[in-house]
Amino acid sequence: MNLPIIFSIDDDPQVLRAISRDLKAHYGKEYKIISTTSANEALESLTDLKNSSDVIALFLCDQRMPEMEGVAFLEKAIQIFPEAKRVLLTAYSDTEAAIKAINDVKLDYYLIKPWDPPEEKLYPVIDDLLDDWQNDYIPEFKGIKLVGFQFSPLSHLVKDYLGSNLIPYRWLDIQTHPDAITLLTINQLSNDDLPLLFFDDGSFLRKPSIKDIAAKIGKNPELIHDIYDVVIIGAGPAGMAAAVYGASEGLKTLMIERKAPGGQAGTSSRIENYLGFPTGLSGADLTRRAMSQAVRLGAGFLSPQSVNDIKQKDGYKTIILDDGPEIFTRSVVITTGVDYRKLDVRGIESFTGAGIYYGAATTEATACKDKEVFVIGGGNSAGQAAMYLSKFAKNVGIIIRKDDLSSTMSSYLIDQINHTPNIRILPATEIVEAAGDQHLEELTLINVKTKETTVNKASALYIFIGARPYTDWLKLDIIKNDKDFIETGRELRSYENFSKTWKLKRDPYLLETSCAGIFAAGDVRAGAMNRVASAVGEGSMAISFVHKYLAEV
Repeated sequence: MNLPIIFSIDDDPQVLRAISRDLKAHYGKEYKIISTTSANEALESLTDLKNSSDVIALFLCDQRMPEMEGVAFLEKAIQIFPEAKRVLLTAYSDTEAAIKAINDVKLDYYLIKPWDPPEEKLYPVIDDLLDDWQNDYIPEFKGIKLVGFQFSPLSHLVKDYLGSNLIPYRWLDIQTHPDAITLLTINQLSNDDLPLLFFDDGSFLRKPSIKDIAAKIGKNPELIHDIYDVVIIGAGPAGMAAAVYGASEGLKTLMIERKAPGGQAGTSSRIENYLGFPTGLSGADLTRRAMSQAVRLGAGFLSPQSVNDIKQKDGYKTIILDDGPEIFTRSVVITTGVDYRKLDVRGIESFTGAGIYYGAATTEATACKDKEVFVIGGGNSAGQAAMYLSKFAKNVGIIIRKDDLSSTMSSYLIDQINHTPNIRILPATEIVEAAGDQHLEELTLINVKTKETTVNKASALYIFIGARPYTDWLKLDIIKNDKDFIETGRELRSYENFSKTWKLKRDPYLLETSCAGIFAAGDVRAGAMNRVASAVGEGSMAISFVHKYLAEV
């Protein structure tokens, strides 16, 4: 964390050198000393300091300056740093202006030049003021700040990206946080520029895209190999496991992810049935550990970057990106996972990102404090989300079409839900309509058995209604089943068009697709178990088949 600042301004260079010398000698270890002869230059720098979350503890300002008087400077400065202590340097003839400034700018003290010796006339005064300032000082968050409207879909997109990539940030709601308004005012910005992302170097982005953010924070590394041994498409548990094993076994390994590492598991608030973690761990923690491991072992990582197609020629595969260079590789592992199915109900689309979220949007959980929240879905992901939200929300309702959760949710989660007083199950229930003004405010529900409808206050709805594989991007002749999951291994023999693409004498390996050297693992694969542990197992297993394939070519 940066040191608090003591800022001195005096148009006389000789006086400024003297005050700077004395300040550095006594306070240089605990405070950063900034000095300038120009009041205008000082004012211009204050905006950058505020943007970068620096803190000014004390202004020490000369009264008589040609660009503006010291009192006028302090009047403007305290609009940006209102908590800073204010000291005016004056000559005997300026004492009247200094006394007047006590009321005008709440001046804390005025010092009459010269202040020699500083041990008697300077340090005791500054010590008292800084002690007083330290008593009320709360350190500023040093890092990325996001300013926006709570129920803005674009604000949610940015929050979700930062949170999923484990990038610390501070959220400032423009409607409730005074610092948000200050940042807009001093940078001459308006609500039309929201959301705004401020970085710790003082710069900012208006309405940033995910790729803008990634470029700014250095999440777009360069390719380090002309040809890779294996490229892994998707950075969920299966993809990260493949990257760890591929890199650790000496393969030139690259992982590409279109959103953020972790996949759906990465958004889980608590995974309690993963081997080796008796008290459970969050999806974010699992993701952080796995990504650190993969990168440490030498795997490359591109994100956010979407793959548009895979092409084959002379035994090599070419990865075609939506935006970026072509990537050449000897083998591919597809681990793109699944997306949550869209809920086709009136009003849902209108409020998506503004109170309605697909998946476990943990970034929005704190906004649900003491409010009515609903989760739709009966699987483990829905149960984990409900348990997490129950820590913040007044009540959490779980909407399911079946009569109970026993056939779709693990028993340990059902037990936890049953013992959580502010969670209630709404069986045999569907959503008829979502309504609100600028964001979700009400849900109309219907009991499918009795046909009774009710209107419920709702500040948020989290949707977990099954998943569809993310395979729409595949243009290569990779065989998929009737639900678009990728078929692998011996099952491919049952498809009539298999022999058109498969020209090897051997059968496909267990996780190999209908295109030799292209493998699939995790939830995107037909017949997958949809568990984190099985996805990790398949990802690591895929690398063993990659080795066998590479030994053939």
